[in-house]
Amino acid sequence: MTPTPEPAALWPSPQPLWQASAEEVVSAVSPRLSGSWRLLLLGDGSPTRHLQSLTGLEVEVEVIAMAPDPHPGAEAPAEIAELEPPLLRRQVWLRCGQDTLAWAESWWNQEEADRHLQERNLPIWRSLTAKRAELYREVDGLALVEAPLLEQGFGQPGPYWSRHYRFFRGGRELTVIREVFAPALERWLGPAAHIPS
Repeated sequence: MTPTPEPAALWPSPQPLWQASAEEVVSAVSPRLSGSWRLLLLGDGSPTRHLQSLTGLEVEVEVIAMAPDPHPGAEAPAEIAELEPPLLRRQVWLRCGQDTLAWAESWWNQEEADRHLQERNLPIWRSLTAKRAELYREVDGLALVEAPLLEQGFGQPGPYWSRHYRFFRGGRELTVIREVFAPALERWLGPAAHIPS
């Protein structure tokens, strides 16, 4: 059996160009988003399930990096401070067939990551619900972001719509996840919106 190669080093988090106000996030209303994109970005459903439903294809996860992250940068969501160190960060591409539809990164307490991410190439939602354990998702942020590595991976220029949220189990923060969505999703969802100035 050929050993699985170790993932590469962590990428820098994408730079936010614009972020929604707390009121827009809490009310799940953004005047900048069409209805279908609002559901994807501000709803509390599983994005991997949404991508699978939209495309009719299984979501494939390609792990880019999974490594300790003792000092998350200023671009990292503030909610990471609620996680118990030491922290681990995981970064992945989400693909359906030939289409790269999302990029995601998640921060975990190292012990929780060891417990829940034993199969690295599974979507997080499937890993966390494998034993029908109850989870609560809270969307904390909505933004437009850019990063040269995302432009290479998506094959289209940014900016890109992004959100971040926390999973809770038993009233306690389990992980913080940021997802960035490819413009290719407009094929299924229609135009996202006008770009804020």
